[in-house]
Amino acid sequence: MAHSNTTDVLVVGAGPIGLTAATELRRRGVSCRIVDRLPARLPYAKAVGIQPRTLEIWDRMGMVRAVLDAAVPLRGQLTYVNGAEQARIDLVLPPEVPYRFAALPQYETERILDEHLARWGTAVERGTELVSFSQDPDGVTSRLRTPSGAEEELRTRYLVGCDGAHSIVRKGLGLSFEGGAFPEEYMLADVEADWDLPHGYSVRAMHLDAAGAVDDVLVCIPLPGRDRYRMSMKVPPELSTAEQAAAAADGVAHGLQGGGPAPQLTDIQTVLDRLSPTPTTASNMRWSSVFRISHRIVDRYGHGRVFIAGDAAHIHPPTGAQGMNTGIQDAWNLAWKLALAVDGAAHPGLLPSYDAERRPVGEEVVGRTVRHASAQGVQSDREDAGTLILREAQLLVGYRGSPVVEAPGEGPGPRPGDRAPDCGGLTSPIAAVPLRLGDLLREREHVLLLYGTGLDELARTARESSGGRVETCVVLPADTPPDTPAGPALLPAYHDTGGEFARIYAAGQPTAFLVRPDGYLGARLSPPDRERLAAHLATVFAPDTRP
Repeated sequence: MAHSNTTDVLVVGAGPIGLTAATELRRRGVSCRIVDRLPARLPYAKAVGIQPRTLEIWDRMGMVRAVLDAAVPLRGQLTYVNGAEQARIDLVLPPEVPYRFAALPQYETERILDEHLARWGTAVERGTELVSFSQDPDGVTSRLRTPSGAEEELRTRYLVGCDGAHSIVRKGLGLSFEGGAFPEEYMLADVEADWDLPHGYSVRAMHLDAAGAVDDVLVCIPLPGRDRYRMSMKVPPELSTAEQAAAAADGVAHGLQGGGPAPQLTDIQTVLDRLSPTPTTASNMRWSSVFRISHRIVDRYGHGRVFIAGDAAHIHPPTGAQGMNTGIQDAWNLAWKLALAVDGAAHPGLLPSYDAERRPVGEEVVGRTVRHASAQGVQSDREDAGTLILREAQLLVGYRGSPVVEAPGEGPGPRPGDRAPDCGGLTSPIAAVPLRLGDLLREREHVLLLYGTGLDELARTARESSGGRVETCVVLPADTPPDTPAGPALLPAYHDTGGEFARIYAAGQPTAFLVRPDGYLGARLSPPDRERLAAHLATVFAPDTRP
């Protein structure tokens, strides 16, 4: 067996979640290898819905422009029940949210992430499979099988399993994966439809039986390309893969099913003839498959130096396009914490906060998508339309109560543990056009936002309490004279010219906001308090990084 040099982190699985984890680690200077057992990316449009929160993440990573060039907008959903059109869902978000809903085939998402990862000199090691691993207090030893069939032993400080529903990493940790499977099977197909339905809208057409239960369904999501959709529908008996699913070695029947005949264009057309809201002909099928759906979640997101993310940790119905987007947020949450741990700068409680923050999110998503799948889709939820859309956009995900954020307290505006909302209208003497807050945060780590003047002592506290790992920006109230310096430290300052920051953040007096690398508020200090800031940073950074 060959022995390789030690690297900091091994990422197993090169789907969107693994690529996000590897990119964020490499961007922070962490040495990392990423392996995938498949010899090449799969050419399937599996996960296609891109949530606004994911686009915010990709903006912060510095890669959103490539996604905007490749994706198409999702404007809403058209719903039909027994042929009758129901109320249209328009995906309308508050104006301060910088991105809307989009659709992009998973292979394109992986391509863009792959190319972004290459900026740091790292490529996916294709055809390389994790065979087994063991860990001890100092690291993880993994056995890899390379494309030649030879085995390699790799020593790393951490291991991250992003290897899907049948995760070797999850099994190696002995984690439970409780849940069940839906009895129905579905067909997936990437086809063109020549109907005249509004552009940019998904289509959900259902048939209800005499008892009011859904007994037939067609779901179509627009894709890039003329009249192109990813369609899903119930599978006919002759294409059933039930026997293969029952024989699955790990008992997890989820995802694309191989071993049986693939659906043909005639199979897709038969369902369209039955359920399409308007006569249409399907053509130019690029691929098709049968898939099954399970709903499961692990009892914890890792143990010791080994962690899991994405489908390795939670699987559920694709209703609302929550799966891939939730997994990307898993990787996004974990990567910055791992980077601090590799650097020796993380408080001992920081890495355990990954499970404390992300597993409740996974539990909520699994429960919600199962509920929607068992009813009549997202629109069956009783929340008001605005809240429902914000939740589906993953803009309401938060970490209040986390051990590494301050207590949220009372009052208006975002609190500790909440997503730090974007806003516009920030000006400076140099920038000729107003900036967004997202422009100030892009590709940065912890940022202390100081609203008001004369607060430079907090900047010093942040710098000293984090070993220089917290940057500071000042947001000056709208009525501040243009030439007012931010303080003796000459901190970068931006005017809240239209008062948008003050309105969205409910900042009526001097206030300090600590924005974490993942775009959530770690602390809100009003009035600003050096001791409270230092105490909060002590829950994030290791003692030897502080004086």
